[in-house]
Amino acid sequence: MGARYLVMGCGGIGGIVAAHLHQMGEDVAAVTTNAAIHDAVTARGFQLRGDGGNRTVRGQVHLGVPPESLGKFDYVLLATQPPQVEEAARAALPALAETGRMVCFQNGLCEAIVAKVAGPARTLGAVVGWGAAMPEPGLYDRTASGGFTLGRIDGKDDAALPELARALEPIGPCELTQNLAGKRWSKLAINCAISSLGTIGGDRLGTLLQRRFVRRLALEIMTEVVDVARREEVRLEKVSGTIDLDWIALTPEERRMAGSPALLAKHSLLLAVGFRFRRMRSSMLSAIERGRPPAVDFLNGEITSRAKRYGVPAEMNTAVHALVWDIAKGKATPGLSTLRTLFDRTRGAMEG
Repeated sequence: MGARYLVMGCGGIGGIVAAHLHQMGEDVAAVTTNAAIHDAVTARGFQLRGDGGNRTVRGQVHLGVPPESLGKFDYVLLATQPPQVEEAARAALPALAETGRMVCFQNGLCEAIVAKVAGPARTLGAVVGWGAAMPEPGLYDRTASGGFTLGRIDGKDDAALPELARALEPIGPCELTQNLAGKRWSKLAINCAISSLGTIGGDRLGTLLQRRFVRRLALEIMTEVVDVARREEVRLEKVSGTIDLDWIALTPEERRMAGSPALLAKHSLLLAVGFRFRRMRSSMLSAIERGRPPAVDFLNGEITSRAKRYGVPAEMNTAVHALVWDIAKGKATPGLSTLRTLFDRTRGAMEG
């Protein structure tokens, strides 16, 4: 008898994961708290476009966790935004089999939150290396290719990981790691820059990263994340096998420079990142537009609080964290001019 999967959240990532599991004939139930998504998928199925071509996948979506009469699930795949992850984990806990696992698909460091709910031994992490969007309820657009990195935050082996990898492999290549923390922190550095600047800039990543000053902001943000990760004694891993955060972090000399061969190489890498994810739009911006809280507390806010603990400067992440919340509260408007104002206002921190 095969494993049973419960997907919590049917936004861009969760909807595509649920649809693929349905398409592969897995025993899967999907959960949303959004009535519009529930009604759209119930009526028309999961509407997929992007990688793999346009297609419809039929599958059941529940408005809330399914009743106990449907039995227990071997895997609870948490695909909500970070602000909702604890609530989703607590709601799904009664449906998790005694030997089952909860899997964090969120950006940020959510495994620690879920481990307090399900227990460390029943918590896995899945670093998502691809992008997706839900432009309207039930319509799912895969905006960037890639796969998953799976592991436990404590680095231990887990017999559940190979089975989970086999189920997710049709969505994208799966890598097992004993250094999930290194993958998580490297992805966190990318998200603190790319997702947050995408929210402030209000545009797709490829367009924004064509601007040199935006790339400089990204480099400064990622450098602060790397500084905090080193204090945490995290051994950073390459993102998608190519982005070396230890290398891309600015040296003290580079932070005082306007240009150098090394800086040119780092800007060139960010241009390549922008091209790869050129169709991706910040999920935080989408959340704000839907009236939901942004995940910035779990990204730049996480860095700001940990930097204070270590006495490490994090002026850029602090400024970005505050500005995203200003946008969410209607005190600022996303756009290129807002990004430019941030750049001009923080020049002293960059050069100091």
